[in-house]
Amino acid sequence: MARLTEQEQQEIIRFIEADKPLPDKYRFLLFSDKREVELVWNGKTNDVCNVVLPFQTIEQVDEPRAEKPEDTAAQQDLFSTDSRGRQLQGWNNKLIWGDNKLILSSLKNGPLRQEIERHGGLKLIYIDPPFDVGADFSMDIEIGDDTFTKKPNILEEIAYRDTWGRGADSFIAMIYERLILCRDLLADEGSIFVHCDWRVNWAIRSVMNEIFGANFFRNEIIWHYENKLGTGWGAKTFDTRHDVLLRFSKGKKYVHNEIAEKVKVEKMQPVTKKVEGERIWLRNDDGSLMYAEGAKERPVGDVWTIPIINPVATERLNYPTQKPEKLIERIILSGSNEGDLIADFFVGSGTTAAVAEKLGRKWIVSDLGKFAVHTTRKRMIGVQRGLKAEGKDYRAFEILNLGRYERQHYVGVNPNLREEQRQKQLEEKETAFLDLILHAYRAERTDGFASFHGKRAGRLVAVGPVNMPVSRLFVEEIILECRKKHITKVDILGFEFEMGLFPNVLDDARTKGIDISPKYIPADVFDKRAVEKNQVVFHDVSFIEVRPHVKGGSIAVELTDFSVFYSQDSIANAEATLKDKGSKIVVEKGQIIKVSKDKNGIVSREMLTQNWTDWIDYWSVDFDFENKREIIRTQNPDTGDWEESWTGDYIFENEWQSFRTKKDRKLELTSVFHECPPGRRKIAVKVVDIFGNDTMTIAEVAVGAQK
Repeated sequence: MARLTEQEQQEIIRFIEADKPLPDKYRFLLFSDKREVELVWNGKTNDVCNVVLPFQTIEQVDEPRAEKPEDTAAQQDLFSTDSRGRQLQGWNNKLIWGDNKLILSSLKNGPLRQEIERHGGLKLIYIDPPFDVGADFSMDIEIGDDTFTKKPNILEEIAYRDTWGRGADSFIAMIYERLILCRDLLADEGSIFVHCDWRVNWAIRSVMNEIFGANFFRNEIIWHYENKLGTGWGAKTFDTRHDVLLRFSKGKKYVHNEIAEKVKVEKMQPVTKKVEGERIWLRNDDGSLMYAEGAKERPVGDVWTIPIINPVATERLNYPTQKPEKLIERIILSGSNEGDLIADFFVGSGTTAAVAEKLGRKWIVSDLGKFAVHTTRKRMIGVQRGLKAEGKDYRAFEILNLGRYERQHYVGVNPNLREEQRQKQLEEKETAFLDLILHAYRAERTDGFASFHGKRAGRLVAVGPVNMPVSRLFVEEIILECRKKHITKVDILGFEFEMGLFPNVLDDARTKGIDISPKYIPADVFDKRAVEKNQVVFHDVSFIEVRPHVKGGSIAVELTDFSVFYSQDSIANAEATLKDKGSKIVVEKGQIIKVSKDKNGIVSREMLTQNWTDWIDYWSVDFDFENKREIIRTQNPDTGDWEESWTGDYIFENEWQSFRTKKDRKLELTSVFHECPPGRRKIAVKVVDIFGNDTMTIAEVAVGAQK
């Protein structure tokens, strides 16, 4: 430790007595083992999430689409299958919905880590974090010939606020913790590529130097795109026509494959020869220099010229952060080998998973956005269909939830406060949040319950958390209190509901004499004027109607109705705020309406949802729903052993599906006939609407003996 002057000692004492942090200069004066260069930001901490939450499998897709009863597409030698074509063993690729910090922590510290290690460990991670401070989670959705902008949901807004709420400080804090978890999850010979641009590449490079070590920096790759529209003449800066890929390895040995690129101009090269340690030019008999044909290929350098996705390209999905497959292909080919396991924890539209599947890699991908998970699901089924048509192998993939959420993020709480102050502020904010929701729902506050917060029209009201989906555990605790206190009517209000939550839990409650009505909380609850005018509509969970068709020993399913009750904005507000010659698309009580105002100020309305089918983006069928139990693995707190338990639900095995694509907007409403053994069975039908929300229903069917 350096010797301090008397003045410095007195200054330190004054800071300590005033309970204030010491200036940065004293870190280096007091602690000589500190690094000479270190990245520091407001709120920096070395705490890393170590929460382990169980992964619940809510859907499995290992047969892209059975077209006829005998078409089971039993895959070749990669893995064992049963008579239905179901994959029984081998690695299942994983598409996970949830907060990637919790996902990374659960993968690193939970039982799935053992499975990852059995399959060779995680060799490559590619992430494309939200480096655009102006970006949000809005999505453009096609309705007929018009485009409607879906606003971000509350979870996405909170994630955006957590990432950019304090500018660079909060972005660095977000990426720092996740990169530490990525490093710890990587195999010893693994490497990571992080995608960024001029906004944050300075910060990410510094963070990665600190986490991985500057000695393990491998490349700064420039992704140059020539076909981006520029700012044109007269701009005060040069056009930005590149992004950056930062590559670090975990250790000294890492997977690296050279990638060849064609030489644009094949120049004739002079021929040389080394003679007595000196290189000389070879000449022809006439004394002229001897030339040989130039190389047609050369190793790729650290500048990659790959076009951005053409607006009319087949792969374009109109997803705002979508990257070209050729870019991801080069990353995967260079940083992994066939059969390796790779990951992407900001997967967006699913490009990493799609390219990995085509290149024969195993994958884990995740995203916080439910719409992103649904986009990836459709894309991967499309990839499976393509590989199946070519007679190539493809792996099953499963869609996972984090099955039990814990309170992980303080909702708008100052992280620099002391623990007791943080807790007090959290309680105050949660109380204010509950009061706001109950007031908007026109319910009165109640006390004396563990699960319920209010009462309205003879029904108790439970309000789900602001910063996470309503989970199965949340609903099960409500059912438990209902049974103890003989409560029979409950409304559950939530911004999001866990995938696959309904109808199983509702059916379970109904068998116990409990009527549970789940309702979505609209973003309008944060609009004081809408609340005061009683304009906030809490819409019900969507409703599906199906009709099974039995023919001998086969079943087909017809989708006959789908009802939604969403609201986003209002006709009255659109009419009041529109300028002349303007238009706006709004959602009101389950209808999408285009409101227009002509040059004379005359307002007209056009209903864009002409039919209930306009709300459907995708639907699928499991012809034997109770065939596969949903198993989770949790750690016994006494023994530390990982134990398997049945959740009481079943995995939806996706056996037939129809969905809209950018090129083909048609939707089939009746499945193929599927051959089934005789007897009673439950058929599950899942519908995903144009907002990415899923709803499921179950129908019981009796199948006669086959003739």
